[in-house]
Amino acid sequence: MIKYCKRCCLPSTKPHLSFDEEGICNACRNYENRKSVDWDERKAELMEILDRYRSKDHSNWDCIIPVSGGKDSTYQVITMLELGMNHAGEIHYLGEMVRPDIAVISNIENIKKMGVDYIEVTTNRVVRAKLNRIGLTEVGDISWPEHVSIFTVPVRMAVNFNVPLIIWGENSQNEYGGPAAVENNVLDRRWLEEFGGMLGLRVNDLIGQEGITKKDLIPFTYPTDEELKRVGVTGIFLGYYIPWEGLHNVLVAKAHGFKSWGKVVEGDYDDYENLDNYQAGIHEYFKYLKFGFGRCSDQASMHIRRGRISREEAMQVVKERDGAFRWTYLDKKLEDILEPIGITVDEFIKICDEFTNKKLFLTDKNGKLIKDKNGNLTKINYDNVEEKDNK
Repeated sequence: MIKYCKRCCLPSTKPHLSFDEEGICNACRNYENRKSVDWDERKAELMEILDRYRSKDHSNWDCIIPVSGGKDSTYQVITMLELGMNHAGEIHYLGEMVRPDIAVISNIENIKKMGVDYIEVTTNRVVRAKLNRIGLTEVGDISWPEHVSIFTVPVRMAVNFNVPLIIWGENSQNEYGGPAAVENNVLDRRWLEEFGGMLGLRVNDLIGQEGITKKDLIPFTYPTDEELKRVGVTGIFLGYYIPWEGLHNVLVAKAHGFKSWGKVVEGDYDDYENLDNYQAGIHEYFKYLKFGFGRCSDQASMHIRRGRISREEAMQVVKERDGAFRWTYLDKKLEDILEPIGITVDEFIKICDEFTNKKLFLTDKNGKLIKDKNGNLTKINYDNVEEKDNK
């Protein structure tokens, strides 16, 4: 039976989430604990780090900021420029199914105009399509190569350009709940392997599959310890040093030219996240199939913690938006999203059923998932569990 946090919308089925004796999840407690943080002290610590890594003779970039064109990476660029890191190198990683308008063209062009050097890295699209297909069929994550490479490509660029400092954004373990949440301000190999979304599928495991070679996997391979030590690569979470908040970030980003979708993204709570890749909707749908919650639950929970919406109001929105089977995402048809990776809609539905946790959804007497005319599943005892937890 699913247990829900008594304060937000997150369920007990979420990986790495835990509840205390009061039934409050660790993500809510992490946010609550921010009140005791001396942010002035953290800011001073950040300035010491930036001064330490700043290029003294201006012969190289001060830092690398991985950007996608989203609200958070835009905010990271703005913040670093305000803090005097005027020679930041930008790394943008283009996926297979990037959106051609607001998320990639407009917002990336906006970042370029802020006064930074911009370096774009696009991996082999043929290889990436194979990795998308392998990720979807083997671990139920079409975005597997993206979630690996967003952490490996910037580190490889740091090594190649001899720029030791990488500025990451939030520590997802803190915002969404997890064991590496409290005092973790560094993103390293261990964090990537445990919390970076690899789902047990190692990069070396891919060699030989669909003709993939070791050379094909260079962008997805974390640099060696020797390479990291030679350059002295350090990746820090900016959200550890300054208060991190999505809505705040998007408001600041919009004041500097960032554009959101203008309408709620399918399956989300807001209009300003998951804009950069059409496949993100499939990734979020599989999270629902595996764990019984989606992106809307994450976003609604963040708004609850900040007092913008009640838990009861948020739960109603979550029930409407989490886990709906969709034939379009950001105005692109499902079959067109699947076509580059060589999977039909019928094959996709079979894969969905293979990865669906049948303990969470209604099935018939033969164990077959029960779906409505639109392909939607019904979560077991959703209303009863919610009602019980609210008492």
